[in-house]
Amino acid sequence: MNVIIVSGGKGTRVRPLTNEIPKTMIEVYGKTVLESQIEIYRNCGITDITVVTGYQSEKINLPNITCIKNEKYETTNVNEGIFCAKSKFNDSVIITYGDIIFDQEILEQSLNFKGDIGVVIDLDWKKQYTGKFGRPLSEADNVIINEKQILEIRKNIAEKEGFILAESIGMFHLSKRGAKIIADRYDHLKKSHKGRFHSASSFTNALFNDMIQDLIDTSITVEPIPINGKWCEVDFKIDLKRAKEIFSYRSK
Repeated sequence: MNVIIVSGGKGTRVRPLTNEIPKTMIEVYGKTVLESQIEIYRNCGITDITVVTGYQSEKINLPNITCIKNEKYETTNVNEGIFCAKSKFNDSVIITYGDIIFDQEILEQSLNFKGDIGVVIDLDWKKQYTGKFGRPLSEADNVIINEKQILEIRKNIAEKEGFILAESIGMFHLSKRGAKIIADRYDHLKKSHKGRFHSASSFTNALFNDMIQDLIDTSITVEPIPINGKWCEVDFKIDLKRAKEIFSYRSK
């Protein structure tokens, strides 16, 4: 088991905090977002950790991790960043976006997944979009689920009768077999795909959600991993206020 953390974006929506550092290096209660993730992985016995960097990559200088820079971070998107670390797809892998903060119990629940391709989801997702620190609802990475499979993943999915609407938190669990399936599919698309790619303008500009949707559309089973616990994405300044409220116990 290894971990890939995607940390290549500019974080323009939280500037000026990211004028000189990547978003993952913002501190919340004395630890950067990235350090908080790494600590949890190590607490769960995972030491093979790769961080895909891009913007201000030299500012990520933490011990005992592997850094791989996406040299094309300015012209590509999350999917290409993840596959900069494709060499790590030779084993089971947890993939996380570098701008989420979560408690250890969420990772532990993810590690219990026994399938091949799993998306960690929050069924009580609307709590992030209400109250004094509510985010724009349009920012949710929604998923539509039947009892056992994810049928659709993208932003702005409307509720459908008879199906469950939830949110992908930005964490994915691939078995060794699942990692090979998705790596092989990536190689095929990289060589052959032209034009739009699901919700993206092109394959090189795709999000990882677009890659997951492509698997679904080619009849590959993608399963939900429901979690309970505290987590928060840090994408807007208001998210930092929410994070400090959710994780206030870490200041003690």
